Amino acid sequence: MTDEQRKEFKELILEQIEEVREEIRDLEEMTQPIPPDNALGRLTRMDALGSKSVNEAVLEDKRMRLNALEGALGRCESGSYGICTICGEEIPLGRLVALPHSSRCIKCVRS
Repeated sequence: MTDEQRKEFKELILEQIEEVREEIRDLEEMTQPIPPDNALGRLTRMDALGSKSVNEAVLEDKRMRLNALEGALGRCESGSYGICTICGEEIPLGRLVALPHSSRCIKCVRS
């Protein structure tokens, strides 16, 4: 990977970090406790609780993705971005384009 490609991936990762942080803020608002409200009917309240559970799962996924993106940013800064953390081989650019937070090559992911 060239320095120019590494710089482009770093910019992409920074953009994705900001997007995921914004999504996390929105999801945190949607996962606030649902107060017992007399205006809500029983079924409406159950539906709201179900939506809250789904949003909590999505929130956890977003937090994990943010953590992975921050790790990728650290690898960019240390110069090890694009190198498999298991075998030490270069991660194919196509994989990094699809998943910029990838830390392992396909071969090691499948192992």
